[in-house]
Amino acid sequence: MQDSKYEMRYETKDIKHRAFELGFDLVGITNASPIDVEQITLLHNWLESGYAGQMDYLRKNFEKRVNPARLLKGAWSVIVVGLNYSPPKRKAKQAEPTVPTGSVANYAQYEDYHGFIKKRLRKLIDFIRSVTSTDNEFRICVDSAPLAERALAVRAGLGFIGKNHMLINPGLGPQIFLAEIVTTLRLQPDEPIKGNCTNCHKCIDACPTGALSRDGQFNANRCISYLTIEHKGQIDPEQALKINNRIFGCDECVLACPHLQKAPVRANKQLRFYAERAQLDLHRILNMTASAFNGEFFDSPIRRLGLDRLKRNARVCLANLKAENQVQ
Repeated sequence: MQDSKYEMRYETKDIKHRAFELGFDLVGITNASPIDVEQITLLHNWLESGYAGQMDYLRKNFEKRVNPARLLKGAWSVIVVGLNYSPPKRKAKQAEPTVPTGSVANYAQYEDYHGFIKKRLRKLIDFIRSVTSTDNEFRICVDSAPLAERALAVRAGLGFIGKNHMLINPGLGPQIFLAEIVTTLRLQPDEPIKGNCTNCHKCIDACPTGALSRDGQFNANRCISYLTIEHKGQIDPEQALKINNRIFGCDECVLACPHLQKAPVRANKQLRFYAERAQLDLHRILNMTASAFNGEFFDSPIRRLGLDRLKRNARVCLANLKAENQVQ
């Protein structure tokens, strides 16, 4: 079942075919060597600059984050999968909300993707074990493990890193969930694809807070997604004004990407989508109890935020809406 260097190529082909059957839109393979030195330097310098804000977890296990082989003894390959989460097209005409609402980022309008993807990667591993003759080890990574997944996705041929610092696939755009299987199985790696943002700066121009800059820097301290999801404590008043009515996350740099304009909507209908989560009633959030919060968002990425911070965001949104109405 093995040639002198890799598992038989037909096995690699079958693994990819099975990944597509399981509902993934992209699948690529790379080796388990460290990410490029340039990428390691960029990540190290970014963390040292303080641009990561309170995301201390990014500073932990740095060697593991940049070297997949540190996550699994004897690791040889990394299977990288991508799942398109471009939401269904909304109706052209929608009634204006009668109550003040806060907008939710597209990815959080779905059920929490972590468990959804892990379940399917376990099935992929079961399939791999059935078609390979060797006793190999596997480790699933869906955000829970320290791993520079975007750099690995580039190396596996899934896309390129855009100026919005997201992985961009030329056909699917930047709205892609990523996950990996680190394994001791020897598989033929894929080649990176060509692609870049050339002279486009639309995502930088669209950022409401200047978190993205033309010199390539990304300051998470200014990012609305960071401020509304990762940041603990009160939000700086000046930054709070720029949040507008975004109660959870921000899609501006993604929505501005030209690659998104031609991207198809998500194909995997098994990932539950909640259209009603696109806009949350701000007064209802402020009056919500812990039990109601846990019941409504039990399967949502919003649950990770916690009720206290969701209420903090709701207060920011309400203050901004009131200020906007006074100006008008």
